Amino acid sequence: MARELKTLRNIGIIAHIDAGKTTVTEQMLYMSGTKHRAGAVDSGTTETDDDPEEQQRGITIFAACVTFKWKDYTVNLLDTPGHVDFTAEVERCLRVLDGAVVVFSAREGVEAQSETVWRQANKYGVPRIVFINKLDREGADFYRVLEEIGPRLSADPIAIQIPVGQGPSHTSDPFRGVIDLIDLKFLKFSREDAGKTIFVEDIPEELLADAMDWRNVMLEKLYLHSSEMMELAMEEKPIPSEMIRAALRDACIALKIQPVLCGSALHGAGVQPLLDGVGSYLPCPIDRPAVTGIDPKKPEKTLERKPSAKEPFCGLVFKVLPAKTGDMFWIRVYSGRLDSNSRVYNPNRDKKENVAQLWQIHATKREKQGQIDALECGDIACAIGPRDSITGDTLCDTREMIELPSIQFAQSVISMAIEPENTTERKKLAEVLDMLKRQDPTFHASENSESGQTLISGMGELHLEVIKNRLVRDFKLAVKFYKPRVSYRETINRMAEVVGECNRQVGANQLFARLQVRFEPLEDRSAKVIVLDRTPVEKMLPENLRQVALEELRNRAEGGGLIGSFPLTGIRISILGAEIAETGSDEVAFRIAANDAFDEGLKQGTPTLLEPVMKMDITTPPDYLGEIVGDLQQRRGLIERTESRGAVTSVWALAPLKELFGYSSAIRSLSQGRAGCSMEPSGYQVAPDEDAEAFAM
Repeated sequence: MARELKTLRNIGIIAHIDAGKTTVTEQMLYMSGTKHRAGAVDSGTTETDDDPEEQQRGITIFAACVTFKWKDYTVNLLDTPGHVDFTAEVERCLRVLDGAVVVFSAREGVEAQSETVWRQANKYGVPRIVFINKLDREGADFYRVLEEIGPRLSADPIAIQIPVGQGPSHTSDPFRGVIDLIDLKFLKFSREDAGKTIFVEDIPEELLADAMDWRNVMLEKLYLHSSEMMELAMEEKPIPSEMIRAALRDACIALKIQPVLCGSALHGAGVQPLLDGVGSYLPCPIDRPAVTGIDPKKPEKTLERKPSAKEPFCGLVFKVLPAKTGDMFWIRVYSGRLDSNSRVYNPNRDKKENVAQLWQIHATKREKQGQIDALECGDIACAIGPRDSITGDTLCDTREMIELPSIQFAQSVISMAIEPENTTERKKLAEVLDMLKRQDPTFHASENSESGQTLISGMGELHLEVIKNRLVRDFKLAVKFYKPRVSYRETINRMAEVVGECNRQVGANQLFARLQVRFEPLEDRSAKVIVLDRTPVEKMLPENLRQVALEELRNRAEGGGLIGSFPLTGIRISILGAEIAETGSDEVAFRIAANDAFDEGLKQGTPTLLEPVMKMDITTPPDYLGEIVGDLQQRRGLIERTESRGAVTSVWALAPLKELFGYSSAIRSLSQGRAGCSMEPSGYQVAPDEDAEAFAM
């Protein structure tokens, strides 16, 4: 599977839900000749949405990978979900990608999830190009969306195409094609073969002045990134198209600009120039920085792996698909070579893993592509054989070890109790839930031994509904489901310094231990609990006692708080000092002292219940704005701002998740079905006193 790395593109399609990501992917497969005709989302015939739940809902739920050729390039493309409940799929894909195509609807523009995926791409330093889609829709406005991208996303978009006409065919100026501002040509796309045939024409006289104005805007922005172009401009010499493309590529890879293209993916218009843009402006593996990690045996030592076949093997597991024939581990190879029937090392688990088979991925299936013998630097493919690895784990050479940073996922915010109908179903349910947890890092499940119920947690109502449907439809489980509930958190409100003590007679032994511990609230209430040892060096405990005290505090922190045993967040716990006796100060004594300090520290720190808050982006016709705002205020919502966007008004608000169950139905009722809403977790706030009192009873 050896490839010329310069011609390899590992890209993702990311966007808000319904912007047209999957349609763009389908058209890319069609234009490249991988499919003889493009599938349709509405009919459930797309290549990447092959799960029954996706086909029924008409949305992407699970990230899917397809590989195809375009001209001289090999493209590994990951189609990702747009719904916030499945944002973990976007997170893990962007972690391993070299570049991304961000799709915006020309009608809706920059939406809530657009901002989320853009932030995720910023987090991993992923270069992007932009495709403004749906220019043939009613209300399409390319220029408004272009203006929104900069301030809303802190970006620097540069239009390298502009549309000719906007809107459907029955309007006075329908979308008819695009003007290429680099070569100054008018591109028209044939409707007869779904955009595969492109007619390249001179720009009509009446459009030439506007095209030149936009070309000058493009060039002036690029002068800041290319001294060669600046020199030619000052000498009033023509600037070659290839120099413009080179400047765009360099600035895009450096994360300074985002080239903007446009079209209508549904009809194939603009998709071929977009594919050319993927090759011209997005990076190959060589263009990306070397990956860095740590030496598993010496964590203080930093290591790196360059994108080269000559380097030791290093890859990252970014997705696990459980299967009866063997779990499928999706791997991005950063360096070296991985052969089938080989052994690799997983530093996260400190285990050696067998790699029995390697397969090229096609969507979420492996059947459509053949088995392969090896993976090389830059490849994305599937391995079968590992047993202990999970999402975010590093696989590396057994001799030249390295541990890459893992993938951090958002915490679940909503839970649902489920209960098996009999003992046989209980065992089956446990096996299925274990499998789902391996597949989805944001899904959690724990059993209450007293009630017999199992609590499953996820990212939203839709996430839990999809899990519920899979349990019944795919796994044929007989289980009862209860109403979803909020996943609260607990923290403390103030600093407390306490002394935990053990001074008791156990048999013939007198146990003694004292620990001075400080509990402090963190500014970020949703941050994980931090446990530190700040004991002065001269008063440091023996290592075995020190480790026992730290371990016990960490275990208690993971076990929950005092109000309702909800997970603890936003607390720093520091050991400040300790006392030991000549006899009796053993590990048991320090475990007891640590527990005593923990309980007292939470009490004195004033336990506080936190509830999840959602960031909301509501789009409504102005006629229903008053009713929607009034309803939000009754739900304890805080309106951040409103903005008129053509025929609709956008409302940005924050509201507690507890008050938003069933909100999708409520907003449709308030607006006669004409308003829409998307939401994403925004953090935590102090819950009302009555909620805390209810759990404390």
